[in-house]
Amino acid sequence: MGSTITTRVPDDIDKKIKNISLIEHLDKSTVVRRLLSKAVQDWQIDHALEQYKDGKITIGRAAQIAGMPLREMIAIAAKKGIPFQYSLDDLKEDFQAAESL
Repeated sequence: MGSTITTRVPDDIDKKIKNISLIEHLDKSTVVRRLLSKAVQDWQIDHALEQYKDGKITIGRAAQIAGMPLREMIAIAAKKGIPFQYSLDDLKEDFQAAESL
């Protein structure tokens, strides 16, 4: 099932959650779970792209960290204006990997 997390939120956030709940015809718990899930996914993407931008990991590893397909991670990086980093060594590794198939 999952864990229970109890937290206090400011009144304005509670009102916004209630409003979303009414619009989406969902209970507050479902709304909070969906919003939290989206926020965690966004954080994972941002964290992975930051490491990629700093040259600490490859775009493939960034996709793994974010739990998404490589093609999707490349598209997100491009949308955020993060330049594609692909060295000659990366190309050689890819050719070697392709030859072994």
